[in-house]
Amino acid sequence: MIEVHNISKSYRRDSLEIPVLSNITLDVPEGEFLALMGPSGSGKTTLLNLIAGIDRPNTGSITVNGTDIATLNESNLATWRSHNVGFIFQFYNLLPVLTAFENVELPLLLTNLSKKERREHVEAALKLVGLGDRMKHYPKQLSGGQEQRVAIARAIVTDPTVLVADEPTGDLDRVSAGEIMVLMDRLNKEFKKTIVMVTHDPRAAEKAHKVMHLDKGELN
Repeated sequence: MIEVHNISKSYRRDSLEIPVLSNITLDVPEGEFLALMGPSGSGKTTLLNLIAGIDRPNTGSITVNGTDIATLNESNLATWRSHNVGFIFQFYNLLPVLTAFENVELPLLLTNLSKKERREHVEAALKLVGLGDRMKHYPKQLSGGQEQRVAIARAIVTDPTVLVADEPTGDLDRVSAGEIMVLMDRLNKEFKKTIVMVTHDPRAAEKAHKVMHLDKGELN
């Protein structure tokens, strides 16, 4: 499903070049649940962003579901992301002026679905994450765990090929974090979603099939 071959990534700060990833090779089979762990600044989020097509490598190739995304132009990459990747962030990234329903509907506004079809997709996604009774609530009316559930519903509403999660439990208490990881496990096992997750939390990583560690830009 995901083939990362010999990628390197560095950033420029003035005249200084700061290496982040060095010759990373990684294969993630379809249906895999992979956790990436490592200290802050090790390149975990950078690798996740490269896989998700948010950022580009300096060298190397990244193939996701048969598409070499490193070769796509910005417009095609944006279209590819909207069809293939669901994003789950640490801080939810919900729009406070929109209801849970409207937040989840956002990715569908870029599709050709009718209003009725969008409603059916959104309702199904919110019911799947256990929030069928919170559709009209605004983010400020929800707990942190519920906000993250809305964010997960938004990530899955387009039925993406891959889910990428950046510290999905990082802003939650232990009970809410456990509930989110049960949901992630269900998405993987029941709905066969391929998941790549960055986490600092060993308890969260326990739900993954495989745990890999990044340190000083190298993967093992």
